[in-house]
Amino acid sequence: MKKHKITPRRNWTERVESQGFKFHTIDDNTYWDETVCYSFTSEEIDNIEIATNTLNSMCLKAAEHIIQNNRFKELHIPSSFIPLIKQSWELEFYSFYGRFDLAYDGKNIKMLEYNADTPTSLLEASVIQWDWLNDYNQSQETKHDQFNSIHEGLMCYFSSIKKEIDCMHLTCSPNSLEDFITTKYIEDVCSQSNIKTAFLYINEIGWDSKKNCFVDTSNQQIHYIFKLYPWEWLCHEEFWHYLSNMSDRSYWIEPAWKMLLSNKGILPILWELYPDHELLLPSYFDKSKLNSTNYVKKPLLSREGSNIQIVQDNQIIAENEGDYGEEGYIYQEYFEIPRFNDSVPIIGSWVIDQIARGIGIREDISLITGNTSRFVPHFFSGVPNSKFIDKL
Repeated sequence: MKKHKITPRRNWTERVESQGFKFHTIDDNTYWDETVCYSFTSEEIDNIEIATNTLNSMCLKAAEHIIQNNRFKELHIPSSFIPLIKQSWELEFYSFYGRFDLAYDGKNIKMLEYNADTPTSLLEASVIQWDWLNDYNQSQETKHDQFNSIHEGLMCYFSSIKKEIDCMHLTCSPNSLEDFITTKYIEDVCSQSNIKTAFLYINEIGWDSKKNCFVDTSNQQIHYIFKLYPWEWLCHEEFWHYLSNMSDRSYWIEPAWKMLLSNKGILPILWELYPDHELLLPSYFDKSKLNSTNYVKKPLLSREGSNIQIVQDNQIIAENEGDYGEEGYIYQEYFEIPRFNDSVPIIGSWVIDQIARGIGIREDISLITGNTSRFVPHFFSGVPNSKFIDKL
């Protein structure tokens, strides 16, 4: 894995905006950064793909373990959530994507967490960096490839279920441009897959007491709905009790069982189930069980690196403030990621329909990847042994 300084495309702003990517700059700070890129060998890509598929399998088994052994309390999941989680698991409700955050030092791959419920950076990982690669290759004598069949994976998934869905509703918060554009990207994929769609904001969802169902702004029943909105936020919405008592027959995507994997409490449970696994870091609910003075304190629930502390030799070396932590914390052994030109890269490895489909890289000058991180493109050289490049 190497970092390269490159020349941005002269028309890059117009280019990415033409593809719907409107949040390339956030609060006058660069988010999409094509002044640099990362390169990998085909062997490194193979290892990342294998690691991602292995971790996904382990997480599914961990979710089953939590459900079968009723370990919801350790994750501080309210009792009102549990019937919905169990129902969505038993009935195998639709689940199509997730993003593992991986640390990589050129040799070891370690799972930091799993963004299983509301992962973002999907558009930039799938479409935007692929378009960048095509332009970048035009200036290179040797043509490169990219670990990226994310869009193809999404198309395959929605094409496979289109006969089962009369209309896919899509929703997100009205307060986030990033969430809105990511949701509209999923809507576009559905439309390309010949699935009828309808968009509405989360606060526009209504309840029809006569029909006993959720409805949209046209009073049409909602059967299937994609939400870029965390389950733990839904419990504070006015209509939550209709969901929790399962009086409605709607299918929410991602399903409720995904909140088990997006909760940082999954990390100690994975370590318990797979002790000393090479892809995991020692993680505990109880800090005293750590055999190290170097660790990361993480809230069970958080976004954008909020309320995380990194401790080295029992001294805090990095921390972010935020509104999380009320539910409790876990403690994960610290893994040092090499800096590249004073930036720390985190690999976001995407799973689409339970298969590793590609990566995106975010880097930050801070040890904690937060909302000021930058997304940078990547490529690899050589031919991988894996079969991920199965274009439609």
